Amino acid sequence: MILYEYPFNERIRTLLRLEDLFDRFTFFLAQEDPREHHVALTTLFEIAEVTSRSDLKSDLMKELDRQRQALASFRGSPGIEQNTLETVLAEIEQTLAGLAQMQGKTGQHLADNEWLASIRSRAIIPGGTCRFDLPSYYAWQRCTAQQRRADIVKWAMPLVPLRDAAAIVLRLARESGQAAKVMAMQGSYQQMLSGRTYQLMQVRVAPDLRVIPEASANKYMLWVRFTAQDGDMRPRTIDVDVPFQLTLCSL
Repeated sequence: MILYEYPFNERIRTLLRLEDLFDRFTFFLAQEDPREHHVALTTLFEIAEVTSRSDLKSDLMKELDRQRQALASFRGSPGIEQNTLETVLAEIEQTLAGLAQMQGKTGQHLADNEWLASIRSRAIIPGGTCRFDLPSYYAWQRCTAQQRRADIVKWAMPLVPLRDAAAIVLRLARESGQAAKVMAMQGSYQQMLSGRTYQLMQVRVAPDLRVIPEASANKYMLWVRFTAQDGDMRPRTIDVDVPFQLTLCSL
């Protein structure tokens, strides 16, 4: 099944973007070629841009603290795996401690590094990081993969607590939902929400159906419409019934 996810609010939208960026960063960081490490570095700049929102850290700390209090109330409850519960609580505690240790504006250490700032400003220009534009960057790219990787990890470390916090919040949200099998009649599906608040919607479809869900929602109703791509990849509406799995996640 192909999984599509749709956020219900700006906070979850930001966390999903952050998760995607860190996933890309981790992949390219693990590679060996300097061109792949260039992608890792430019992705780190994107992560810094996303995390520069002033209230992101405080939002994550408030949410993790809320989850900690809610989960702690299950200590000693029958039917709850206590070892698993304690592991999750310890993970939340450790992540909260990491967030509390973050000082100053998020990503400021990258802006304060003149060399990185010069690369960041040139990277937004098509071809702007060529060897004749940034010879010092070209020289760094000629270092060993191990040295480049160590440098990038050093620059990324101050942002790791945000990655860990986002991962916990998204995991708890995803685990809160139960998948239901539903049918989009003639490619369209609607469901009343009756004012209940959700954070995330997951849509799973079989890959052989070759359909793409488009979703929108508010606190009263959600709507999923399926399209298919034509020869030049443009989406077109379909009028066939589409079976899919729908999961609504809340925190």
